[in-house]
Amino acid sequence: MGQLKVVEKNVAAETASSAYVPSLQRTEGQPPPIAANGGLSYMSFDRNGDAGTAAAIKDALAEIADGESQRVIDMIDNAPPGPIETRWGPGFRSYDDCVDHIRASGIKAPDGGVVLPLPYTVYERPTYSVVPSNALWRDPARADMAKILRQSEEDNRRRDLFFPQVLRDARRIGEYYPGLSPNSPQSMDRLGVSLAHLESKCTNFYDSAEVERVFYPEIEKLLLAFFPGATDALVYNHDVFDKDYAGDRTEDQDKKNPGVNARYAMLVHNDLNDNSGRVRCRELLTKNLRNFGRTQHYTEAEADAKMSRRFMSINLAKPMETVEQYPFVLCAWPSFADQPYITNYRIYDDRVGETTRFTHRPDHEWYWFPRQTSTEVSMLKCYDSVTDGSVSRWSFHSACIDPTAPADARCRKNVVVRSYVFF
Repeated sequence: MGQLKVVEKNVAAETASSAYVPSLQRTEGQPPPIAANGGLSYMSFDRNGDAGTAAAIKDALAEIADGESQRVIDMIDNAPPGPIETRWGPGFRSYDDCVDHIRASGIKAPDGGVVLPLPYTVYERPTYSVVPSNALWRDPARADMAKILRQSEEDNRRRDLFFPQVLRDARRIGEYYPGLSPNSPQSMDRLGVSLAHLESKCTNFYDSAEVERVFYPEIEKLLLAFFPGATDALVYNHDVFDKDYAGDRTEDQDKKNPGVNARYAMLVHNDLNDNSGRVRCRELLTKNLRNFGRTQHYTEAEADAKMSRRFMSINLAKPMETVEQYPFVLCAWPSFADQPYITNYRIYDDRVGETTRFTHRPDHEWYWFPRQTSTEVSMLKCYDSVTDGSVSRWSFHSACIDPTAPADARCRKNVVVRSYVFF
């Protein structure tokens, strides 16, 4: 069903809602996304303030019942040993098998670069994920539903394969794009990737209150200095990653404590898309929804005015110590600007977030920061409101295993903040 038909159906519904529904603002020349409801935001299905979550859960169950996701899993599980031939080239079930293929094929990296396996989805349909905080998991009346959805969550990674990929040293971007510095806003506009310098006064990144009090303002100041013409920067939440952390990892959203992540995001993805870039901004400005940073006081009309000008979402990652293993890697916009993204819906109790996944292409232009230091802040674009193709809309990213690191290399310890920059 096309977007227009979906809108007409919802407008005609007896329980029509006044929820904010963004138009799908695709980049000029970009193909339609692989998404539910023609790409329309689930905010269109808001009923009694549920932000479309009931409709999203219904669609998640229908997607599971359809059986296509299981057929993809069966294809992978039943394939003979060795590479699995896909329309995107040979993929591998295990990291080690892909490494063996890279060595046997003699794939070479440029100076400062590396060739390694990266995990991509091979499932070209929209997917759904019910977040751990959703009340569904604790509702006895929906235990049967929860069982089905939990199995689907466990199966998500079974539809991923490793593909060989060349990574370039991001510090040497000027060698690939003469005159372009990785430490510049021009790099962000052109590639969706850049690098900044920060000597933070935050002493304990495991203390969420200190991070909010000290680090958030530092990053906001950095962003305003980095982007000419920026009028406001808002850091609204953060995550801490440390596989070896021995303390309390517990997340407490009410106390603005994200906890400490033991798992690195080992999947090629982006945090936002055409819809969620706008919806998330609106939620922050008018509702302070899951905003760990400065309280916002915008009316709907004031938010309309602020969002009528250019705004971007930028993720910034700062190590606590030099990164030895599980580096954060980023892909440059020009190498996938004409590629449709695959929407993944993250279902909360009060919102449906939209992230994106991508299938593999051998010519994806990946960058990494070898042994990124504690004063180097890697920056990636998650959303840009400019859609005419003159600037990057986003990057996508993943964690990976560094095959050049020694066996006793320490796992990455870093903090990732999410922000909006307004012009």
